[in-house]
Parts: sequence; C-alpha cells; structure tokens
Amino acid sequence: MIEAVKIWNEPNNKSHWDLQLDPDWEKFADLAIAAGKSIRAVHPTLPRVLGGISPIDPSFIENMKAKGVLDHVDVIALHGFPLDWNLWQIDEWPDKLAEIQSLVALPVWVTEVGVSSFGAEEVQDWGVRRTAELLCGRAPRIHWYSLYDLPSTWEATTRHREAEGSSYYRHFHMGLLRQDGKPKLACKTFEQYSDMMGLCQWFHFEDHRLDEAVRWMRRLGVTHLRTGLSWADSFRPNAMDWFDRQMDALAEFKVTLTFCFTPEHRGIAPHHTSPPLAPLEFAEFCGRMLERYCEMPAAIPSMPPQLEPAKDAICAP
Repeated sequence: MIEAVKIWNEPNNKSHWDLQLDPDWEKFADLAIAAGKSIRAVHPTLPRVLGGISPIDPSFIENMKAKGVLDHVDVIALHGFPLDWNLWQIDEWPDKLAEIQSLVALPVWVTEVGVSSFGAEEVQDWGVRRTAELLCGRAPRIHWYSLYDLPSTWEATTRHREAEGSSYYRHFHMGLLRQDGKPKLACKTFEQYSDMMGLCQWFHFEDHRLDEAVRWMRRLGVTHLRTGLSWADSFRPNAMDWFDRQMDALAEFKVTLTFCFTPEHRGIAPHHTSPPLAPLEFAEFCGRMLERYCEMPAAIPSMPPQLEPAKDAICAP
C-alpha cells in the first residue's frame, strides 16, 4: 500500500538539484507547490512529504516556508549520514531532529539514514544500533538506507564521481546485503529494530534484485519501505510494465513513494537534476501515478489538526 508520497529527493543537495540553475530554489518551490496540489487533487488525505533534505539545513526550511511550500506538504523529511558524509557526529541526531521540529508544526520523518561498511562491517553494525538508540521514539518514520549495496558496475546517483574521492565509493557500501546478496554483520542487528525502522531501497529500471529484495524484507520483518518512481524512467520503452511490476511486488509493504528525476528532454539542462521546463508536467506525472497505483478511500475521513502518519494505513494499491 502507498502510505505517503514524497516530492523529490534531497532538493537542497547539488547532486540531486541543479543549484546553478536555481540558486534560491524558486523553481523548486514552484515544482513542489504544483506537485502538492496535484497529489491533493487526486487523494484527499494522503500525506505529502517534502523531499528529504540533505544537509539538514534550517535555512532551507525557512526558505520553503517563506515561499509557501509548507502550505502544500504534510510532512518534512530529513536525511543524515554522519559517519560517511555529514560534518557532524552521530550523537547529534536528536539535536538535528529537534532543530527542524522547532521550526514547523508538521511531523518530521527521517527517510534516509545509514552507515557504510566502506571501512569495516563492524562500523556499520555499530551504526545501526546507535542510530536506533538515537532516533527510535523521536521520529514517526525512520528508513534505513539501504537493503543492498550498489553493484560496482553501476553508477552512484551523483554528478561528481571520482572527484569526490572516497566519498563517492562509500555510496556502494551502504547496504545490509552485499551486492551478491550475502548478509553483512549489520543485517542481523537491523532485524532487531525492524519493527521501529523501515528501509529505503531504490530500485533501478527493471532491477534484477526486486523479487529477492521482497523475500529479504519479509525475512527481516520490514513493514515500512521507501522507494521511488522516476519521472525520467517513465519515458523509457515498457516503463509502465516495469512500474506495474514494481508496485505489485511491493504491495504488502507500507510504501513512501518518491517522485523525482527530470527527463533529459524536459529539463532546462539535459540531466536528471535539472529544474523542469514546466513544473506542471512533473505535477501531472505525480497525479497520474497516484491514479494508477493508489486506491481512493471508501470514506473520506476528516483531516486531523495534527497529522499522525505513524498510525493507520491511508492508501492501498
């Protein structure tokens, strides 16, 4: 079932949004507002999540508030990787979360948090345990990134590659499972917390890991999953067949579904991080995907004054 929809991924990170083309996020604000309206037009209560911010930057949230974006979302999401990329320590997680919570009346989720095994599996194993201690009970949703290592023959979703040094290669070691599907030390530790922490696992177009991923998530006791549908992929041949297969395979989980990635031919610049030429086209994609995969509730409940996404499921496929 679809539990929530997320508008973009890390919009304040230059690896996911071209800040040279949109230095003050004016274009992103237009996109987010248009998408928020489109989602609400299709479904009256489905939580709309503002794409997980990375870095965790209060000034970005204030900017979105000033531009009216927070009037069209229901949840704020954070991403944090203090042992790999961020310039703060893991024990600062409660303060980072509280800082954003103090700025908004909306729930704040952590939709990506992880530790790589780049240096040692023992570091990742400890990171799972410490992250759970710091965040469980403080955020309504926590999604560990990720289930699988990125295959070494693939490319990390970044525009900097080897220029990042070891930071680039850490992308490939974030999984609880190695790329061959064998579990790491952290896999068994994560299982102890799967009732409180979900997973974030991106599936590439026609990803060969999909069915095995479902089996592993069942084995680990995962109920909440964050994944995505790529606007760019929607223009590939047989795109809807793949989307249908992915969403059918994941139907048993409570899914936070992320919409992002600009098609090269629909961006101001020809790459997936570009602001689109027309934000309404992205909004239309969001609405079309919800109409395809999200069943309307039989009875429309009244919207509570303070959304509590951790409670009842809202949307079924």
